[in-house]
Amino acid sequence: MKDLFYRLLAALARRLGNWVFLMMAWFVAAGYFLFFPRRRAVSVDFYETLFPGRGRRHALACAWRQYHAFVRVFLDRFRLAEGETIPTTCEGWEHIAAAARSSRGAVVLMSHLGGWEIAARLLQERGREVPGMRLMLYLGQKDREQIEGRQKRAVAESGIRVVAVPENAQAALEILDGLTFLREGGLVSLTGDRLWGREQRAVTVRFAGGRARIPETPFVLALASEAPLIIFFGWRTGAGGFHLVAKPPLTVAAATRAERAAAIQAAAQAYADLLAETVRAHPDQWFHFTPFLLAPEPDRVAAPAGGPPRREG
Repeated sequence: MKDLFYRLLAALARRLGNWVFLMMAWFVAAGYFLFFPRRRAVSVDFYETLFPGRGRRHALACAWRQYHAFVRVFLDRFRLAEGETIPTTCEGWEHIAAAARSSRGAVVLMSHLGGWEIAARLLQERGREVPGMRLMLYLGQKDREQIEGRQKRAVAESGIRVVAVPENAQAALEILDGLTFLREGGLVSLTGDRLWGREQRAVTVRFAGGRARIPETPFVLALASEAPLIIFFGWRTGAGGFHLVAKPPLTVAAATRAERAAAIQAAAQAYADLLAETVRAHPDQWFHFTPFLLAPEPDRVAAPAGGPPRREG
């Protein structure tokens, strides 16, 4: 959706109700699904790997539902902008609250499942219950952003500190900002399922019978800061609400420099396993429309050394 069309939909929804937004967005989603076959093929290939043996028809149905679920993110953004409260349930909130109250902070690892922007804003809103809780959010930045630029401004206006990282940037200074923020007791959130650019360092993990490359940055931040890593998911529920899940914190630690790679690999694989499990449970909430999986060669991916990361508590 281009910015002008989005603003038109928002104006109509204010006058006539949210049903207009959903009706028009339905046709947009159907158009993207029908008339952009290469983009559709990315989703279909992903679902065929995620659900082996169910066939291409099932994968096409998953992709259709994915496209139509995605447009509801725009409606949720509009609802928040209009001051509407989105009903939210939360599981594992005690892990977020404990990290916010500690002096170490935490790395909150999100994903493109359920709409990261809405989840981050709901996390920030829930965090008002915890005095002094501060949240920094890393976002990739594209050239000529339209709706994405509006999206980032809305996140920043909600009280979240936003760090926009240009595509193909190493972002060393921004990562140093994240380390400082963590050592001051803040929460630093990143998505763990998309690379900012080709130059970003990545970790290869097993995912749903295939392989994927995910960013190394969140795990390096947790290792360098000695802050816990909290894997965080959020997805839309059928009643127009949102459900947030914070998994028990992981410790990414290495006694020697030689053990760092193994510690990062183990933590990355733990995240990938939880992500695959959650996407299988909520396949229409997977809002990742660029290639994620590598060629499915699981036999060539070595098991991570050093054992799984430790869970705190």
